[in-house]
Amino acid sequence: MVPSPRVQWLNPGGRMVFCALAWLLGLGLQLQQPALWPMPVYAALALGSAVLLAAALLATAGSGAARCWRAAALPMLMMAAACAAVALAGLRADARLAERLPAVLEGQDLLVTGVVASLPQAGASGLRFRFEVEQASWRGQPVRLPPLLALGWYNHFNDEAVLDDARAGLRAGQRWRLPLRLKQPHGALNPGGFDVELMWFEQGLGATGYVRSVRAARPGAAAANPGAPASAERLADGAGYPVERLRQTVRDAIYRQVADARTAGVLAALAVGDQSAIERDDWDLFRQTGIAHLVSISGVHVTMLAWLAGALAARLWRRSPRLMRWLPAPTAGRWLGLALATGYALLAGWGVPAQRTVLMLVTTGALRSWGQRWPWGLVLLAAAVVVTVLDPWALLQPGFWLSFMAVGLLMASE
Repeated sequence: MVPSPRVQWLNPGGRMVFCALAWLLGLGLQLQQPALWPMPVYAALALGSAVLLAAALLATAGSGAARCWRAAALPMLMMAAACAAVALAGLRADARLAERLPAVLEGQDLLVTGVVASLPQAGASGLRFRFEVEQASWRGQPVRLPPLLALGWYNHFNDEAVLDDARAGLRAGQRWRLPLRLKQPHGALNPGGFDVELMWFEQGLGATGYVRSVRAARPGAAAANPGAPASAERLADGAGYPVERLRQTVRDAIYRQVADARTAGVLAALAVGDQSAIERDDWDLFRQTGIAHLVSISGVHVTMLAWLAGALAARLWRRSPRLMRWLPAPTAGRWLGLALATGYALLAGWGVPAQRTVLMLVTTGALRSWGQRWPWGLVLLAAAVVVTVLDPWALLQPGFWLSFMAVGLLMASE
């Protein structure tokens, strides 16, 4: 007997499709809000979502008179998913906005201690890097700053000459005490152009600024008194971020071993995701020939590597009967390929597109390993829910949709 279409849509798979679509719809509606609602509204939505979920579970598990509620279980599940998405995105957006630089500290001279949290990128105007804040003071008094800053250490910026030897010693993972001037993260946005402010918001960067220094102090020297001009001071090496330190080691090795600077810049971009050394003329050439996306590490690179590494690992795995008895070759190839792709994504900077792709590959790999032969659409919806739970603003990024296309091609090849 063939079940009716209505019964098919009410089976577990059909309910998951509707709930996933409701989640994405609720998330999309919240992302279109011009301003956040008061926090009690989002808290009430989160509580209402839990109540609706409990009611839906009771309706499907009940007996007797409770069975009359089963027809309302799916709408309640959908409402619970939509309310949870709106509440999650709203609460996380409020938390991000609360971490932003207070307006009173904009343009002030601050003395900040922290760790270099990214691979410093050199340009014609100086260095750019991210800085994890540990302590900060203003006029000798401690102040609260955003946990992560986007900084520049420029040449002759605002008539403030910065010594080259100080910048040359800046490396990922070092702890520094830096005199800074900061501002809230605001960026220009042209129609159809790149939204840098959205990128800063999504990555948790609560302020941008630059190092304001006239000289560099020796490592271990005492800090200047609050009334004197501050100096940049390196406090310790290897204070954190081992992956970023490895990236800098690989990049420096490429620069030392490759004589041609233009070639070294392209190799560094492909190996560790550092595009700062690529010449402007080379970028123009890449854009004109349509291969600029090949130099920017994205979900396509991670997916292709996972597919190639998985196919090679599965082929080698089949050569060992003992390994085959322990774990099937397709499963081993899938997870070994994912492990290698994750390592490459970390080495390439663990950008947001790479993170989304790894999460999608983990979701699809877990479903396959558990023997769940879901339709493609359901698998992609499940992956989309996992990604947006961790990154609610992913829906606003073109790379989110491109990554799903890449994962879909990977699934079609299996």
